[in-house]
Amino acid sequence: LGAVETPAAQRTTSTIPIVVINTTDPVSLGFAKTLARPGGNITGMSSGLEDTVQKLVELLIVAAPKLKRIAVIVNPTNAVHRPLLSRVQAAARLTGRLATPVSVHTPEEIERGFATMARERMDAVIVFLDPFLFQQRAQIAALALKYRLPLIHPRSQYAEAGGLMSYGADYNDNYRRAGIFVDKILKGAKPGDIPFEQPTRYYFVINRKTANALGIKLTGELLARADRVIE
Repeated sequence: LGAVETPAAQRTTSTIPIVVINTTDPVSLGFAKTLARPGGNITGMSSGLEDTVQKLVELLIVAAPKLKRIAVIVNPTNAVHRPLLSRVQAAARLTGRLATPVSVHTPEEIERGFATMARERMDAVIVFLDPFLFQQRAQIAALALKYRLPLIHPRSQYAEAGGLMSYGADYNDNYRRAGIFVDKILKGAKPGDIPFEQPTRYYFVINRKTANALGIKLTGELLARADRVIE
């Protein structure tokens, strides 16, 4: 389960163990009392995004130093996005930039949202983790390229779909580690006694083809930081 699905499971049961594979800030969302001692029936892996979302702003600025306005695509039905947006806006302000939310939760709203970005002269776009937005990644990446907007997302599949960059935890590792939590529970451990784990590795991916299409010259600094460059 992730941050979107977990609340529904939480409302359904307070006794059946729930292992979360990928959630943002489980304490603030009410999934755990503390990371070290969750205390309830939920444990698992955190995405760590609440601590690294400002990195998305930093990397966009390194790629496109002249950018002034960043659009942030959010799903208004996702409770995680509001606190993440606040962190992005704070990070942007520290660099003299402006981060503006664009709320979407249908494919048609995505189309209109990008038209609005173009009309308001946005220079780049950040997309947050969300099941719907992830499902629409090909549409979003194609529109970002159409409107010549550098795009960054926490998962590498966005860069693979044609977005400029991705930076985030190794989510495949989260899936693998979920089995360890399940094994502990099946052997008698209580979820409330099993600490939530934070990611230990983050991956930075660049799509060179997209950079060329956008006219972005990838600096040695940016390429040196990349774990993978898609040619």
